[in-house]
Formats: sequence, C-alpha cells, structure tokens
Amino acid sequence: MAYTAADVKNLRERTGAGMMDCKKALDETNGDLEAAVDALRAKGLAAAAKKSSRTAAEGLVGVAISGTRGVAVEVNSETDFVAKNDQFQDFVRSVTEVALGVDGDDIEALKAAAYPTGGTVAEALTNNVATIGENQQVRRMKTVEVAQGVVVPYMHNAAAPNLGKIGVLVALESEAPADALEALGKQIAMHIAAAFPLALTADDLDADLIERERKIAQEKAAESGKPENVQAKMVEGAIAKYAKENALLSQVFVMDNKTPIQQVVDAAGKEAGSKIVLKDFVRFQLGEGIEKEESDFAAEVAAAVAG
Repeated sequence: MAYTAADVKNLRERTGAGMMDCKKALDETNGDLEAAVDALRAKGLAAAAKKSSRTAAEGLVGVAISGTRGVAVEVNSETDFVAKNDQFQDFVRSVTEVALGVDGDDIEALKAAAYPTGGTVAEALTNNVATIGENQQVRRMKTVEVAQGVVVPYMHNAAAPNLGKIGVLVALESEAPADALEALGKQIAMHIAAAFPLALTADDLDADLIERERKIAQEKAAESGKPENVQAKMVEGAIAKYAKENALLSQVFVMDNKTPIQQVVDAAGKEAGSKIVLKDFVRFQLGEGIEKEESDFAAEVAAAVAG
C-alpha cells in the first residue's frame, strides 16, 4: 500500500515521532497507518496516546435531558461554517430532542422518527442538504438512564446551549438530593471531557483494544531481553496500567490529580447521606474515528502552491 506526505504528517501529529521515524514506520507497515502507530509505540518512539484530539469531521454534538433520561447525538457536516448556521443548529437541536424518544440507540430508527415540523428526520436531513448545499449525516446517538437520580449534561466548547464539540452525559443513581447529584455530576462530566475514559470499568474496555495493547507490550518486553517470566509480568503490568488509566472509575480525578473517581463518588455519597452509583456516561467528541479525505479542490490548491 502506497502512502503520501499527508500520511506522514498525520502520523507525526498522532504520535509526536520524528519525520524519518514516521516514514520508516510506514515503509515497514506498507502504508498501514494504524500499524505504523503501533510500530512506533512498540519502539518507544510514540506516546501511548488515546485517540487523536484532532477531529476529522465538522458539525455538532447535541445533548438533551428529559427527567432521568439523557441522550447525545452527533450530526456531521463538511465544514465548520455550516455548524454555525442557524438552520443546521436548529436541526441538531431538534434531532437530539427526537432521539430522547428512540429506543436502542438505533440511528435508522431515529431517521425514521417523526420530525417536529413534519415528515421524518431523514426527510428533514435531505431538505437541509438541499437548502444549505453541503453534505450532512446523522452519525450516532447514545442514551443513558437511571431509575432514580439524575442525568447531568455538559458541553465543552459550546457553540450554543447544549450544542458543541464535546458532549458529555453522566448518569448518577441515588436517593441523594438532586442539587448534590447535579454538582457531583458536573465535576465528573468535566473530568470525562478532559480525561477521555474509554469505558466505565476495566471489565467494560473493548477486548480488541486490550489485545492491541497486549501485543504492543509483548513487543516491548521482548526487546528488553529479560527472562520470559519477567517479560510476562511486564506485559500484565502494562495491561493493568492501561486499564486503570482508561476506565473512568479508576482514573485519577483531574481536579486534584490524586483521588480515583470511584472514591470521589463514594465520598460524595457519604456527605449526601445516601449511596451514589455512577451508572453510566457518554462522551461524544465531534468527528472522532472519522477519516476526513482531502477535497479535490484542496488538493488542487496544494499542488498549485507546490508548483
């Protein structure tokens, strides 16, 4: 697989490795970007970063709450300019409200649901594309709910109320007073926005991610030249560290940089006089996981500048 200068640039931005190291890694992996990231990490040339903070699509994330139920929805557009458009913002806000009534986080069911001004969400989306003149997509949704307690929303880099680039929901189940739960939920939501947990607990982490980390750890351990039993302990230690750093309840609270989130929740429960359970959370960052292709126009401009 061939690779381009843009691939080298992308790899450098994702890993912080030098240009020649990035080119060598792409040579060794036949242009496979993800494999190149792993190769650089195995050699200690790249930080064990989570997903790149550089998003690959524009648009907005919306959040909405109804009683003890909350939902986050991501709607993508081609440019940030459209994300500032009142029509687009109204659409995202309306779709997010509609999503509160959709079960199963099913995007197709959301698109088929009735839109407030008539027709379906899909038809309203088609109208948006036609009138705004730019491709748009209702990409994903996630709902959280508690039997008793609160679901607390938080929007980082808000473009408008409950619309922005990073949307967070925190579901707290408890009989504690709502004001105490709201305050705790807001702090945890800000932590989630900053710390990027991948799951609630270590057991909830994606098995494929754990396997990927294990392979990287095994390569590093093998390069150490230590006995196999020591290497095995090194690998298990690396996996345990990865799980601790990426599971929300074991992450260290960003506001004091020392207390695990589980202990923060337990302490808040004692203070409120009622046990608090952090049941679930959502963190949607605009465009995460999407590869944005350079437009033909942009490529032509780049070529013209280079030429």
